[in-house]
Amino acid sequence: MIPTETHAGRPHLRPVLGLGDLIFYGIVIIQPVAAVTVYGIAEQLSGGHVAGTLVVSMVPALLTAVSYGRLAALYPAAGSAYTYAARAINPFAGFLAGWAMLLGYLFMPLINVIYGAVTLRREIPALPYTLATLGFALLITLLNLCGIRWTARANELMLAGMCAVIAVFGVLAVHHLLHAQGLGGVLSTAPFWNPHTFNLRSFATTTSFAALTYIGFDSVTTLAEDVHNPRRNVLLAVVLVVIITALLSGAQVYLAHQVWPDYATYPNAETAFMDVYGRVGGAPLFHAMAVVLIVACFGSALSGQVAASRILFGMGRDGVLPTALARANLQRGTPTVGLIGIGVLCFAVSRVLNFEKASEVLNSGAFAAYMAVDLAAFWQFYLNGGPGRRFWRDAIAPLAGLVSCLAIWLSLPRLALTVGALWLAGGVALGALKARTLRVDEIAADFSTD
Repeated sequence: MIPTETHAGRPHLRPVLGLGDLIFYGIVIIQPVAAVTVYGIAEQLSGGHVAGTLVVSMVPALLTAVSYGRLAALYPAAGSAYTYAARAINPFAGFLAGWAMLLGYLFMPLINVIYGAVTLRREIPALPYTLATLGFALLITLLNLCGIRWTARANELMLAGMCAVIAVFGVLAVHHLLHAQGLGGVLSTAPFWNPHTFNLRSFATTTSFAALTYIGFDSVTTLAEDVHNPRRNVLLAVVLVVIITALLSGAQVYLAHQVWPDYATYPNAETAFMDVYGRVGGAPLFHAMAVVLIVACFGSALSGQVAASRILFGMGRDGVLPTALARANLQRGTPTVGLIGIGVLCFAVSRVLNFEKASEVLNSGAFAAYMAVDLAAFWQFYLNGGPGRRFWRDAIAPLAGLVSCLAIWLSLPRLALTVGALWLAGGVALGALKARTLRVDEIAADFSTD
């Protein structure tokens, strides 16, 4: 990103990124092993239909990706759901979209702390869970307080390691299936549809959980200022990231189901994929996947804590939340109170919620924000679109995304729905308070992590 000047003297970022750069960035954020973390639990919840739930949950992600891409092309500024809802509808709607996003930001480091601790305990069974979560939460907090960041180079190395392990698993899994079952073991419809175990209610609930696989695709839109031809490339990139994620994740869970079809016999449902890896590749592949998952969780927790703390810093600075959150270490540029608070939150909530429950709460915030984006796209391109608007593209597509995201949101378990609803109610109250005390054009500004 190269700073330059506009004709009016205002700084902006010179576009230097191409379509490939955006896709790479999106895959790094989502991670090629995203489905691994949900696999075992989703297999048991869905009666062995996790591959099918990934296909269904791709639909709202894909439709919403189109809304994100079109809005990012129209408003190529660093930002996300809050920016689009604020500009297309009104600032109060932007605040609510950003408030929903904040719930996801707060729970992102939490689920990584939980899953990292669970995975670490598979490697060191004698390690108490409490100590593992405390160690993870304490380490990421201390590193962030010291100003140490997860670098782009670390992301590249991590992505290369993930892809290598996945490739080895794919080859060994196919070999294992051909040797044990023949071609029928490789080609089967069972991971998508088994009439003996299918239950619509369980499938719907699992779909809302498995949707965690796609969370983060919208991060591509934050680079809209930095890309050549954003009207084309941002839309293409965000859609392709969803499709590539679906293909990578779908292939992994499909093979995993075929390798270990008796999902009721997993030693540990949360880390079931490690056992699948062990079945086809023995101890070396089992331990390799453990290392990949621990490193991935550490990197995501480190970055997620930074993003969430910066949002809290902005809200504390503007008086929406307690002003103590605006305290920072000026020398290191770190929002100290926010970082410590999130570290404490990660440890405390990990004692109450497991990975599944925490992920569902995260999804409740994420899909509420996605609904806001789909509504913003409908509002912008159809209601305010003028004579050039097209019914199918500008009305049906974003409304279909809105309805499908709503279906996912309503399929969440009661705890996640309750937390999400209470969180949004709190956002309505805070947004109303801020609208009375600050300029209305500032309402959506608190949620930027730049």
